[in-house]
Amino acid sequence: MPLTVLIVEDDPMMRLGLTHSLAQKNTVTVIGEASDGYQGVMMAISQQPSVVLMDVGMPRLDGIAATQQIKQSSPNIRVVIFTSHTDRTEVIAALSSGADAYCIKGTNIDTLMQAIEVAATGGIYLDPQIAQQVMTCLTQPPSTPIPDHPLSNRELEVLKLIVEGYSNPEIGEKLFLSTNTVKTYVKGIMNKLVVNDRVQAAVLALRKGWVD
Repeated sequence: MPLTVLIVEDDPMMRLGLTHSLAQKNTVTVIGEASDGYQGVMMAISQQPSVVLMDVGMPRLDGIAATQQIKQSSPNIRVVIFTSHTDRTEVIAALSSGADAYCIKGTNIDTLMQAIEVAATGGIYLDPQIAQQVMTCLTQPPSTPIPDHPLSNRELEVLKLIVEGYSNPEIGEKLFLSTNTVKTYVKGIMNKLVVNDRVQAAVLALRKGWVD
């Protein structure tokens, strides 16, 4: 029985190319396409594909947050990140969010199929371009010691919403705070965690288990 695949990609030409290429393979069936992360989450939950092929940089909801939401709702769905992003922080963030494979755009269809099939059978696939840097990141201790639970309860609430992919205005609405107040909390969080941006803060929170 062919694997069912949902493509989540904001570039219409890339979606067309992926659909056409995968259609040539008799082991997979593309059952849908989504143009942003939010739509991808909704379609994944409703259609329950075997594998979601997920881009990272997308409107409304990025691929990292979308992956986390899919995994929280449907842990059995496998997610293959397919992106041009090779920054180590984003790679770790994607894997921390629950992605089962990470494949770089520009690879040939046979390699992409390998990633899909490995993920579908419960394995982990890492593109050779990033595998070494990921392993280095995971095995190196942080250069600056981070204490357990360094944040206030309110900061943890803000950080949890950052991990879930919400913007500052959206966080403000949920916590009944002004956007400027949220910005102040976010800056404080990054200072306490000794990170440079929201993605790094989210990665650290997930790796330390400070948020679910």
